[in-house]
Amino acid sequence: MNPPTVSLIDVSSYLPGEPIPADYYSRYAESDSLRDNLMFRAPRFRHHIDDDETAVDMVERAAQGIIERHGRDVIETVDILITHTQLPDIPFCGSGGGIAHRLGMQPSTVLDLHNGGCAAFILGINMARQLLAAGAGRSALIAIAQNAAGQIFDQPEVRSKSQASVPGDGAAVGLLALSEQSPILDVECRTYGQYAGDMTYTIDPPRKWWQPGPGAPYIGFTEDKITKVLARGNRQVPEVALAVCHRNGLSPSDIGLLVTNQPNRVFLRNWREALEVPEERHVDTFDECGNLFGAGIPINLDRAITQNRVQPGEVVVMAGFAHAGDFAAAAAIRWGGRAR
Repeated sequence: MNPPTVSLIDVSSYLPGEPIPADYYSRYAESDSLRDNLMFRAPRFRHHIDDDETAVDMVERAAQGIIERHGRDVIETVDILITHTQLPDIPFCGSGGGIAHRLGMQPSTVLDLHNGGCAAFILGINMARQLLAAGAGRSALIAIAQNAAGQIFDQPEVRSKSQASVPGDGAAVGLLALSEQSPILDVECRTYGQYAGDMTYTIDPPRKWWQPGPGAPYIGFTEDKITKVLARGNRQVPEVALAVCHRNGLSPSDIGLLVTNQPNRVFLRNWREALEVPEERHVDTFDECGNLFGAGIPINLDRAITQNRVQPGEVVVMAGFAHAGDFAAAAAIRWGGRAR
């Protein structure tokens, strides 16, 4: 007996505040050995979470599009809630409980993910698909909040670093259900645990991130680490995307829309070329929003649907990698159209 079909019914998103231009960071830029590295070429704009805004606030605002198109009862009756927050509002706690309460939900299953990173939306799709197919409910909501740009990378001691001008904040939600509307064709998730230790959070002078003391934490990039991350990302994203395509008898020419995470322009170009997907079929918002981390894939998918860049019946392939390359994932859906 074949398992029931699970579809990605819709996505909606939210960007906080007014766009922040690149020259905002040029005022603070200092001499930095990584300043000219291709990894850190600044986008034209990005958005930052407001000072009084929380991850739960962002997700609530991101969900409004789905509520407007499908009705509040569709959200309130969701059985499974899966969340990923780049920077939890409270240590130790994920955002699942707060999101459920704010959206009027009483899900039977709430899962807060941490290891998915920039591919968290695809990891959430994989988990929701398995749970729904196994009978754990009839619908699921995946909520992703990227909120580190305005809270970590804009700290006075961090914003002068080359890495600070690239991230942007945003949130998105995806609605899944037992349905034939926009079937999930396949998902590929791969863990590369040997690379997990290459993602470091550095403070000068050294201390644990949770210990009090001077200095603001930042991501510990070096030329050697960047070289390794570039090599891994260039390889992993096309590999997982092609794995999904090949299992379903698809070639890259069958991809109607490619949606990836967007660390920088170099990755975006290299992934397109590796998959032989023309630029017009690879959606990104890098110059408008910067690196949106885990929120990038659903925000860009929402943007593409809104702009009619994907038509009913076309195959959408989502792919991304996380952190320093310790996780990569891809998913393919056959888009069936959005409820108006």
